[in-house]
Amino acid sequence: MSKIISEISKTGWRFNNSYARLPEMMFSRLNPVPSKAPKLIILNETLSEELGLNFCDVKDDHLALMFAGNLLPQGSECIAQAYAGHQFGHFTILGDGRAIMIGEHVAKNNKKFDIQFKGSGQTPYSRDADGRAALGPMLREYIVSEAIHSLGIPTTRSLAVVTTGESIIRETFLPGAILTRVASSHIRVGTFQYAAIKGDINSLKTLVNYAIDRHYPNLKNLNNPTLGLLNTVMEKQIELVTHWMRVGFIHGVMNTDNMAISGETIDYGPCAFMDTYNPETVFSSIDHNGRYAYFNQPGITKWNLTRFAESLILLIDENKDRAIDILKENINKFGEIYKKHWLNMMRKKLGLIGEKTEDENLINELLSWMNSNNADYTNTFCSLAKKNILSFKMFQNNKFTDWYQRWKNRLKMNNKTMEFSLSLMHENNPYVIPRNHKVEEALDAASNHNNLEPFKKLLKNLKKPYDNHSEMKDYQSPPLPCNKIYKTYCGT
Repeated sequence: MSKIISEISKTGWRFNNSYARLPEMMFSRLNPVPSKAPKLIILNETLSEELGLNFCDVKDDHLALMFAGNLLPQGSECIAQAYAGHQFGHFTILGDGRAIMIGEHVAKNNKKFDIQFKGSGQTPYSRDADGRAALGPMLREYIVSEAIHSLGIPTTRSLAVVTTGESIIRETFLPGAILTRVASSHIRVGTFQYAAIKGDINSLKTLVNYAIDRHYPNLKNLNNPTLGLLNTVMEKQIELVTHWMRVGFIHGVMNTDNMAISGETIDYGPCAFMDTYNPETVFSSIDHNGRYAYFNQPGITKWNLTRFAESLILLIDENKDRAIDILKENINKFGEIYKKHWLNMMRKKLGLIGEKTEDENLINELLSWMNSNNADYTNTFCSLAKKNILSFKMFQNNKFTDWYQRWKNRLKMNNKTMEFSLSLMHENNPYVIPRNHKVEEALDAASNHNNLEPFKKLLKNLKKPYDNHSEMKDYQSPPLPCNKIYKTYCGT
């Protein structure tokens, strides 16, 4: 055992665990539940290098022990975080029910990252759950989080997946697994809700100061840093959801406990990417009323931010009514800011430069045509960059050809070359996304047939989504009709 510890000590871990210095009510101290026979399934070597970690001299069996939590690296300090949340609109006290943060690693660029084991066993917040995770959902998070990263969207990352050597019971017996998640932090809107509901203003103020120090130290010089935090988080979340809308990503569980104040995408449960454009698209099996549908994501972002604002009332102004008025005034700026971001994003997808009054109508008419004609969201925007687009049967449509001509006329107003506009489109329209049917193929092969090749091949093709090459063709096609009815599950 001492030899293994020696191997791990040389891999480059540098822990500086600041969250564990917060008031004790914000977390519980405990170690991961040891796994019976952990086995390394995948290691993200690119991310390892970015973090300044070198696992080359550590055997896979020993890495499995570390990433299962059986043997923790020196300097780790394990905690499960407490938080609250509005889940589908209903408030509840929560916490890391199956995840344990082993510490905060300082990377070679001196940036700090939480290292969390997801599926590492029961915690005080597990309620009646077993605290474990299945291999399929952990591989799903690995695929989608790394795809989101490659698409240029802020996100938590996946460093490793190990199986535990144990089966867990859901609807059936499934192979257990643990994912190592890397995040700039796990501070959520729900973290502030939890501190606020406890009624300890000093702890809430400590949390706000901690969040500002960790993520937005420039806010410390403001007259009201707490209000600055709210506005900064709002800006970050607007940027994030605009990115989601750009690539057709549907989060699926936009609860307040899944909104990170860092502006990173977090929690890849019932998430999926839209194939056929339909603004009402919902994939989550538990979202019966479409609360988190594609077109609802901006509105839910504002709703969540309003809950964030509510948790900060006592720190905004001594006069509660005045504090509420100040917060309302700032939150009500959301719509205008989001619309500006969304229009600019859609202009880039269409290669439009500058702002013209007709742009919004031009954008909405294309989306309306796509919806009416069951057009594929990703492929339609890629097709617009092709000179022979009108030779394709789907686009031989009077409404589309009329729109196409008006779009061409608008491009002429750019005062830039067509090549410049095309370059702008290529930078903002991916050729490949994690198509739901391809993700399921990879997960089925890995979980049920012990075959990781489809998983690895999918990851390879998702690594450079804005480059078009022949190997991608199979990953660009929409699903067959038999695969179009698709549901995702939370994986708990």
